[in-house]
Formats: sequence, structure tokens, C-alpha cells
Amino acid sequence: MAQAGEKSPLAKPLRGFGGAGVLEIVESFNGNAYRVVYTVKFVKAVFVLHSFQKKSKRGMATPQAEIDLIVKRLRDARTRYQEVFGAE
Repeated sequence: MAQAGEKSPLAKPLRGFGGAGVLEIVESFNGNAYRVVYTVKFVKAVFVLHSFQKKSKRGMATPQAEIDLIVKRLRDARTRYQEVFGAE
């Protein structure tokens, strides 16, 4: 859906990333919680930044180690986008 310019009804902005450019989809299966984080900040590409099973039993917050990885991958995605498509 994101590649077609649409937004899944399950997608919500990930807190701490300044708006709706970084989205998160949360899904449950067999009692486990799974998350996928992607960005639509770039005009010509959608980058999946991270997917993981949430194992923390301490609330719904995304663990800091996962946030740090998402931040790094968003930086890497920006660099890759500029290499492939040039500056926006």
C-alpha cells in the first residue's frame, strides 16, 4: 500500500520521529506482538527500516535498542536514497 501512495489502516506514526514520515504497523499472532517500521519520507522510494517481535513485557513502548537501530537505518536510507536518486 505504501508503494502505491496509500496508508494502511494499521499504520501509525512512530513517536519521536517528527510526524507521519516514519510509520509502524503492529500485528499480533499466536499471542506474540510483531512490529514493522518503515519510512515514506522519500518521494521515489519506501524503505523498511526494521521488523521485529516485541518481547518486552513492560508496556507497549518500543525498546530503546530498537529505536536506536531504526534511527541508524533511517540515516542509512537517506544516504542510499541520495546515492540512487540524488538530492530531493
